[in-house]
Amino acid sequence: MMRYTKEIFDILSKGGFISQNSISQQRSHLYDAIEDDFNDYQEYFSGIGFLLEGGNGYYYFSRTENRMELTDKVQRLALWIDRVDFLKTFNNTFAPGFTFRKSNIVEKFSSDIELKEKARNLYTDVKTNEEKIEKLVGDLERMGFVELENELDGTYKVTAAFHYIEELIDCLTIIETEES
Repeated sequence: MMRYTKEIFDILSKGGFISQNSISQQRSHLYDAIEDDFNDYQEYFSGIGFLLEGGNGYYYFSRTENRMELTDKVQRLALWIDRVDFLKTFNNTFAPGFTFRKSNIVEKFSSDIELKEKARNLYTDVKTNEEKIEKLVGDLERMGFVELENELDGTYKVTAAFHYIEELIDCLTIIETEES
């Protein structure tokens, strides 16, 4: 019984993700609804030109793209490779379920030369590390890779959708390795 097509469409059509471990009970509920009736939802959305895809604990829309769109996507992905590399340098356990505060990252700058070095490549339009972290967390939140878990202390939780970007990067690494 597909009761949530509008809610699901509103999130996924904007490039968002619906994650199994979302802090939002509504999104967790939508995840369960998709999981229960995946084939029906997939068929429904394909009828209006959207491909419903599932990953490791998340759902999203994909589409077939022409070569130009694909080139743009690869360039955007290159930015995410640097961002994920930075986050893994901050803490190698940065993955779905991990919690952090912006202040944790900023604090680590004082003692981690490698982190400072990697931050140089992030958001070259801003100068301070605090601004870079602000932008990074904003982008992660906009994409649905993290959610604010506790407003009082500013704790964020990494969602299952983070697997998406990790898996894309792994695919690129495998392709690169095979070509070398």
